Amino acid sequence: MDEGIDAAMTEVSESTRVQPVANLREFFRDALHSALEHQRLEVEDQTECYVVNLLTLFARSEALYEQTPEGTRLKPLVVMLSEALEAPSVGARNRGLQRLGDVSLFIAGFFAQSFARKLIDIDYHIAMGGRAYGTLANALGRGPGRVLGQVFAELAEKFQPMVDALNEVSETSYRHTDKDILRLYEIWLKTGSRRSYQLLKRLGVEPTPLSGAGITH
Repeated sequence: MDEGIDAAMTEVSESTRVQPVANLREFFRDALHSALEHQRLEVEDQTECYVVNLLTLFARSEALYEQTPEGTRLKPLVVMLSEALEAPSVGARNRGLQRLGDVSLFIAGFFAQSFARKLIDIDYHIAMGGRAYGTLANALGRGPGRVLGQVFAELAEKFQPMVDALNEVSETSYRHTDKDILRLYEIWLKTGSRRSYQLLKRLGVEPTPLSGAGITH
């Protein structure tokens, strides 16, 4: 699973022209704020700030990837979860859950199209990341970490809409075509993505749930 993501990320980086910016954090702040407004997603200022900091951090590959026996790569999410749950201390457990939530959000937000035809799809990342943030929010619900706990609680509650917003940030210079219809439809069926629904409508498609799919909007 992680090898497929790594390959997809390499393809994206090689096929996308890099646009130089004076200040990466300011770029992500403005781009995310605009995407949140366009998606009509309201989040607290501290939550928006957290995501901006996350994007700025993971723009550096050494912060996103980890050293493993197989080399520098992304660990599978299930391995991250196992390591967090088996951590020797509460602090290490919380850091592991935070890492799991952060990586899930970033990958689902910036590489949604790359999951096509992969065994593990975007809905898996949304589920894993949302649960990690939710568990972390409960752990930090009291005491000095409660403010950060509120951030994780909001991210857990709004994980999928935040992924939509990050999809928009990642595709700032991308124009959807008819070739994207099947993938957008698949993402909409699996996640209920409001953004994918709107893009399908814009491309002239009236999204209809499959029998028994149970998608709600």
